[in-house]
Amino acid sequence: MHPFEQNLKNIFEKMQQLIKHHQQMQKENEKLRSEVEASNRRYKDLMEQASKWEQQAEILKMSRGTMNETEKKALEKRLNKYVKEIDRCIALLHE
Repeated sequence: MHPFEQNLKNIFEKMQQLIKHHQQMQKENEKLRSEVEASNRRYKDLMEQASKWEQQAEILKMSRGTMNETEKKALEKRLNKYVKEIDRCIALLHE
């Protein structure tokens, strides 16, 4: 076999190896993207659940009358924000 032919054969073999490696990397990349997406969904679900628990804890404190002044002010501020948002929505509906 001529050196030229041997070089071509070597190049071809290396190209085949690169193609296989590239395909493996694409599969791994897709797998990792899926895992990241699943983790993001799980994180979002956990954050929503934590928010619900915080709201339930506030409701319990309110119903028991055990809120301190700081908590009362924070709750009043949040309720005012909700009322403003509701008023804005109602105004948009009347347009």
